Order: sequence, then structure tokens, then C-alpha cells
Amino acid sequence: QVQLVESGGGLVQPGGSLRLSCAASGLTLDYYAIGWFRRAPGKEREGVSCVSSSAGTSYYVDSVKGRFTISRDNAKNTVYLQMNSLKPEDTAVYYCAARRSCVSYRLVTGDYWGQGTQVTVSS
Repeated sequence: QVQLVESGGGLVQPGGSLRLSCAASGLTLDYYAIGWFRRAPGKEREGVSCVSSSAGTSYYVDSVKGRFTISRDNAKNTVYLQMNSLKPEDTAVYYCAARRSCVSYRLVTGDYWGQGTQVTVSS
């Protein structure tokens, strides 16, 4: 049974940091690109970041560039999203998904999805 499990969300003040994890079981992440997506209240899910299977290339939506860093540890079958300088507009449920590539990474597509983790940025 394939499972992706996100963790690391929570409540943080503006300017704070969180590190999200996406841990896989029943699936070898080495062969997949991994995307991070988010759905803010009242908005549709959007692609935020993506890392290629080899970790050679990463992509970021403009709103998070310079603040978020995606990385992967294939030995641990886990992908991370380091989020710094968080803003209230980053408040959302964050999801990871395993996908074939990062082509068109902002499209909400993926072969396998996690259940999401809530990130709330508020003072």
C-alpha cells in the first residue's frame, strides 16, 4: 500500500519557520519527482514547489522564491520543504505528491498524494 505522509505543520508567527516532511512508504521516491502543493482557505490548490527525482532541479512559484527550499533524502525516502520568513498568506493545507516529473509543476497533478498538513501563520 502506497502512502505519503506529510508532517511538520503547525502554528507559527509571521517571520517564523517550519520544515515540512513528506515520508513515503510502499513507494521508492527515487523514481519520482515530488511536488508540494497548498490550498489556502477559499482558494484552489496550487503548486508551490517541485524537485526532480535526481534532486538536480527544483522549482518554486514566485511567491515563495527565496523563502522556501525543497530537498530530498532518498535514503530516508523523504522530501522536505523548509519554509522561512513565513507570511500570513502562506496559511494553507500543504500536500506532497509523487509525480513523473516537474514539467508543468504548477499543475495539480500527481500519481500519489498525501493527506495534507495544516500550516497557519498568524500573530
